[in-house]
Amino acid sequence: MSAPPDQEATSLEAATTPVLAVPDAPYPRHWEADVVAADGVTAHLRPITPDDADDVVAFHARLSDRTRYFRYFSPYPTIPPRDLKRFTEVDQHDSVALVLWLGTEIIAIGRYVRLGADDPSAEVAFVVRDDHQGRGLGSILLEHLAAAAEEVGISRFVAEVLAENRAMVHTFRQAGYDVTRALDGSTLHLEFDVAATDRSTEVRRSREQAAEARSVANVLRPRSVAVVGASADPMKLGHVVLRNLLGSGFTGPVYPVNPEARSVRGVRAYPTVLDIPDDVDLAVLAVPPEEVGGVVDGCLAKGVKALVVVTSGFGETGEAGLTRQRELVTSARARGMRVVGPSALGVVNLDPAVRLNASLAPELPPPGRVGFFCQSGALGIQILATAAQRRLGLSTFVSAGNRADLSGNDLMQYWDTDASTDVVLLYLESFGNPRKFARVARRLARRKPVVAVASGRHASAGLAASTSPLEDASVAAVFDQSGVIRVNSVDELFDVALLLANQPLPGGPRIGVVGNSSALGVLAADVALAHGMHLAFPPVDVGAMADPAEFADAALRALEDDGCDALVIVFSPPVATDGAAHADALAEVVTSADKPVVTTFLASSGVPEHLVVPSEHGGPDVPARGSVPSYPSPERAVGALARVVRYTQWLSRPVGDFVVPPGCDLQAAREYVDSFGHLDTALVLDEVQGAELLRRVGIHVAPFRRAGSADEAVAAARELRTGDGGDAGAPVVMKTVNRTWRHRSDLAGVRTGLSDDEAVSSAYQQLTQLSGWPEVDVQAQVPPGSPVVVEVRDDPSFGSLVSFGLAGVVTELLGDRAYRATPLSTMDAYTLVRAPRAAPLLDGYRGTRPMDLGALEDLLLRVGQLADRVPELRSLTLDPILVAERGVHPTAVRAVLGPPPGPRDTGPRRLGA
Repeated sequence: MSAPPDQEATSLEAATTPVLAVPDAPYPRHWEADVVAADGVTAHLRPITPDDADDVVAFHARLSDRTRYFRYFSPYPTIPPRDLKRFTEVDQHDSVALVLWLGTEIIAIGRYVRLGADDPSAEVAFVVRDDHQGRGLGSILLEHLAAAAEEVGISRFVAEVLAENRAMVHTFRQAGYDVTRALDGSTLHLEFDVAATDRSTEVRRSREQAAEARSVANVLRPRSVAVVGASADPMKLGHVVLRNLLGSGFTGPVYPVNPEARSVRGVRAYPTVLDIPDDVDLAVLAVPPEEVGGVVDGCLAKGVKALVVVTSGFGETGEAGLTRQRELVTSARARGMRVVGPSALGVVNLDPAVRLNASLAPELPPPGRVGFFCQSGALGIQILATAAQRRLGLSTFVSAGNRADLSGNDLMQYWDTDASTDVVLLYLESFGNPRKFARVARRLARRKPVVAVASGRHASAGLAASTSPLEDASVAAVFDQSGVIRVNSVDELFDVALLLANQPLPGGPRIGVVGNSSALGVLAADVALAHGMHLAFPPVDVGAMADPAEFADAALRALEDDGCDALVIVFSPPVATDGAAHADALAEVVTSADKPVVTTFLASSGVPEHLVVPSEHGGPDVPARGSVPSYPSPERAVGALARVVRYTQWLSRPVGDFVVPPGCDLQAAREYVDSFGHLDTALVLDEVQGAELLRRVGIHVAPFRRAGSADEAVAAARELRTGDGGDAGAPVVMKTVNRTWRHRSDLAGVRTGLSDDEAVSSAYQQLTQLSGWPEVDVQAQVPPGSPVVVEVRDDPSFGSLVSFGLAGVVTELLGDRAYRATPLSTMDAYTLVRAPRAAPLLDGYRGTRPMDLGALEDLLLRVGQLADRVPELRSLTLDPILVAERGVHPTAVRAVLGPPPGPRDTGPRRLGA
């Protein structure tokens, strides 16, 4: 890829003088980032420094004449010392340069220069080394340059591009910005605003997904594997990995690396990775932790694309090990490699075209169409053994150990477009970037079911404890919004997975129950009703002594019932009967059904032999689509079905739109928060300041005045009645500033309907005597309505959560609150106001007049946009809001600002720390 000239490089003598407005600006370390190229290989991006001068010269020397011509409009064979100094000594404010490194070499450079001291525009340019063009590096540089420009107040980029430089024109046009073009002879003049648009965000995330999926493919679909530390000693990790690789029948070459052996397990060994004569895609490291650094250097020189580190002794051992772990990841990413681990169980791909078992697992399940991600190696061994026992076929499996680099988010990006995977399972002990998790999971769950266990919520030690605590309400809210099927244990995970992997999705919540035991049938029906499902018909009991044909016929009639969406078959074998004949008869009916069927056949756990539909590729014992899962009890069977029903209901809901309501001026809100200066600690806004912040997004708190005497209260009431063309006879409300009295359920600290001066003065005396506080708030009285509470709280893991519930002590006592993570879509707002158990009280319950839920949804969208776009808003409480028949009326606000927590899911593409 090539690039246009910037203003000082249009000619060799520099057409203009660079603007150096901030010569002493500190080095912007937060601009550094590890990034993933389109081919899945990583690189390191950072601001340029004067120490890079020699490397810039070397980079320039490796450019082709054509690339130099496109970049500088001239051959420009060498960089004169004066230009080199100007290129590398920038202020990183008005003159910015970013360099992309692969190992010890610069592979791309991007820069912008402000056009004038107070000009909001800057000229942008970048160039990519010829041997790295076509990897999407130009678009990565453009994203990071735009983010840097916005940070320093530059809002527009301009560029001059030779018309024949189609690749560069394509880069700008495909970035998603609204680019204007003007042709002047052989040169195109391009201009665009650097602020992210919906289109540019969509493009960025699409490229992120493709690149991260490709980086995972480098791990799971390698053409060749080296085992570094391969050993003939059966007790060593290197021996186990090599044995499993060879035993799985991996379709590519396997290279043992052992400097002290000519061969391992009959396969020729090599002293180092560099001695291997052919290319190596994946290296599995099973060497002592102190040797890992040297091995990584050799893998770089060899061009290895990914590492699986099964070695322990890193982050799990304490601070020193965590430092080694960070150094490992930093070194590997800078050299183009993704890392699984350290302390990983390994990776598995059961695709017959790959047959990769680069893991320590002694037992594997059959090949199937389920992808599985977990962290713990010990748990991973249990998971694989259980999957094998229950005949759950897997497509791919990754146990990431310390999850220092490759994470569940990366695997979801891969599985999103993996044609071999239909169901995704996650066992999550921690979240690297929870905000990104919510976004990626929401997109993936629309295409493929995602089932997850989130453990570590109460951890006190280990890896999970090293991350932010996972509050149950937060996890539930994010999973519910994202369509993730949440389960509480590994057993429940497999229960749901077996159903999703083998059966179609239910069309609705109407459940049929057929069995040969009335007790089991009634139990299944009760559990279904408890889960919020409906019975299509009363449980059918064919009798304990029913023959196989009778049993199968009853199941067939249930499936043919148009009012039945799913079928539960409960079977307890008659005395002296093994049930095989019943299973064979059932199989003829249920394995071809277009509705999901679950059974409790012989109380088995998995897919019974007689209810297996043989796989074309896996053999007669490998279940294929249509096989019927069995569960140990009716509770387990119905519980799995209920979770899948809720997932299909989520699928049926519209996605909704992420809209900014009219009058919601987020830029004004941003500027108002910025006016408080740099926030190192929490800043509690007073009610006037909180109301001012909300006013900028179109939320209007009922006007109020604070009074410190009876005369001030009377004056305040008069002002509120007559201000803005008000009604001189309109009543006001008076509230003590003591929140203990103000929010009592009996409203002892509030007086309403104060319509004259005498009433106001009397109320002042009563409230100050009651509370012992001399101050009161006098507020315009709003129309009557139902009181509700809207809050924003910043969860340390998932970001801002919006909660909603009816106001009152009973609601607080019962915890009847609903939560959604920001940003809120229109569908999120719709479901949020209807989610609390008491929500029907707002919508015409028992003949009452319905409140204005549409106005309430609009308010929630504004609150959600504010919380999402202004991360410094650490908490916000609107209590109470009166929801009337027409309109909503906030009457009190509390807001706290503070330093935003990380990590966020905005800005240019970058790998997590």
